[in-house]
Amino acid sequence: MKNFLFIGIIILLLSACVSKKSIIRKDFDNQLSSSFYNNQFTGILVIDADTKDTIYNHNSHKYFIPASNTKIFTLFTAVTILPEKIPALKYINTNDTLYFEGTGDPSFLHPFIKDSSALNFLRNQNNVVYAAGNFEDEKYGPGWAWDDYQWYYSPEKSILPIHGNVIMAYKTNAIQVSPTYFKDSVLELTNKRNRNEFSNVFYYSPESRDTLETPFITSTLTTRSILENILKTKVGIITSMPLGKKQTLYSVPSDSLYKRMMHESDNFIAEQLLLISSSQLNDTLNSKAVRTHILENDLSDLKQEPRWVDGSGLSRYNLFTPQNMVAVLDKLHSQISQDRLFSIFPAGGKSGTLKNRFAGEEHPYIFAKSGSLSNNYCLSGYLVTKSGKKLIFSFMNNHFREPVSEERLRLEQMLQILRDKY
Repeated sequence: MKNFLFIGIIILLLSACVSKKSIIRKDFDNQLSSSFYNNQFTGILVIDADTKDTIYNHNSHKYFIPASNTKIFTLFTAVTILPEKIPALKYINTNDTLYFEGTGDPSFLHPFIKDSSALNFLRNQNNVVYAAGNFEDEKYGPGWAWDDYQWYYSPEKSILPIHGNVIMAYKTNAIQVSPTYFKDSVLELTNKRNRNEFSNVFYYSPESRDTLETPFITSTLTTRSILENILKTKVGIITSMPLGKKQTLYSVPSDSLYKRMMHESDNFIAEQLLLISSSQLNDTLNSKAVRTHILENDLSDLKQEPRWVDGSGLSRYNLFTPQNMVAVLDKLHSQISQDRLFSIFPAGGKSGTLKNRFAGEEHPYIFAKSGSLSNNYCLSGYLVTKSGKKLIFSFMNNHFREPVSEERLRLEQMLQILRDKY
C-alpha cells in the first residue's frame, strides 16, 4: 500500500511539472507568434537549475550577436583562472632597483575603484624600471567601431593601465583634469569631438558643467610620463624583465572587478580581465590566447563552438548561442555559492544595469546580464520563481527595428510568466 501511495505521489508531481511546462510553452509560443517578432531573430533557452530539465527551447542552437552577454564568458574565464585578489604587478628587486611589469590590472588609480596598492608600493622603492615588453595584443578588439575612440566605454587595452586609461575633466572655477599629467592637454573649446583621433588633445565645451570621461592614447612613453608625474621620480624602461624569480604584488579583491564589470557593464575591465588571466597562464598579455585556452579546455564540451573575439562584447564579430550562454551560466552556478554569484550579477529592480527594470514584487527575482547594441538586445542569467525554483535562461534578440523599450517589455512579460507559473 505504501509503495502504491509513493508511486501515486510521484505521478502527481510529474504531471504537475509537465502541466506547468505546457502552460509556459503555450504562453511563449503565443508571444513569439505575434507580428512583433516577424522581422527579427529570437532564441530562447530556459532550464531548471537543479534538474536540468528544459522548460522552453526556441532556436537555442543558433548563433546570435551577444553584445555584453559576452561578459558572462569573461566572468567564467576570470573566476576559473584568477586568485581571490587581482595580481597588480610582477617584480624583481635586485641591486637597489625594482624591475616591474604590468599584468593588465585595471584597478591602478581607476577613477571609480581608486586602488593605490601599486602606487604605494612603487613610491617606496629607490629606483624603478618598467619592463614593457610582455603585451602581445592590440589596443582595440576586432570589429570595434573606429569612431568610438572618444567615448568613455571604449578605452584602449594596455599592459599597465592607469586611471582606467581615461581622463576625467570637469569644471569648477577652472577645468580640473585627472590624471594631472594631461592638465595642459585639455582645451576649453567647442568641438564636435571630445579628443583628436591621433593625439592626446582633448576638448571641453565652455558651456559644459558635466564630467567628461575620455579615453587617452596609450604608449610606453606615455605610461612612463604619467608614472613619473605621479611618483615624482624618474622611471627607467626596458623591453623585458631581468632573469630571476618574479614576485607578485596583489591589489583589490577579484570580486570587486567582477561586480563592476557585470553591474556597470564596464567594457574596459572586461578586456583587462582577459589580459590578467593571460598573464597568469604564460606571463604574456594576449586575450586571444586565453580565450582559446578556455574554449579548448574548460569549455570544450559546448555543443556549438562560439566565435569569441573580445572580452566586452563591443564587437559584432562575436557569435554565441543561447545554449552556450546557459551552459556557462550552469557551470558558474555549480562552481560559486549562490549568494556570491547573485551578488556579482545585476539584480532586477535593485542594482547595476537592471536597477530600473525587471523588478520583483518584494525581492529581486532576476539576476542577469543584459547586452545591447543597436538593433540587438540579450538577457541571460538566473530566475527565482515564486515556488522557489531556480531557472537558468538566455533570451537573445537580434536585428529588430522596434524600440528596445518594447523589446524589454515583452521579454519582461515572459520572465514574469516563468516566475509565476513554474
